[in-house]
Amino acid sequence: METDAGAEVARGVELLVRQVGHWQQPRWSAPASTGNVSRADLVHRLVQEIANLAADAEGQPRRAVPRLDNDLALPDQLRVVTADLLAADAGEEALARAATEVAATRAAL
Repeated sequence: METDAGAEVARGVELLVRQVGHWQQPRWSAPASTGNVSRADLVHRLVQEIANLAADAEGQPRRAVPRLDNDLALPDQLRVVTADLLAADAGEEALARAATEVAATRAAL
């Protein structure tokens, strides 16, 4: 059963994927609005954070999410780690943190 926080995470990720899913490489390479990192780096950081939350919820060690050569794979990586988080029955606190991170990433793109 998906909680309100879980639904918020799923909705935020869906909105982010719709926002970036059509981007080509030059757009991924452009600086994020924060100006310190590329948009691809920012989304990969989000993917890693959600993967960490999922590992914590599963009681598993954290593992580095590979940074693939093709940034166009980032939306798919985000979907996969989000599905893992939701399947792990993460607590409300972890889901709220994930939702906050997704919203912050969307705003910074």
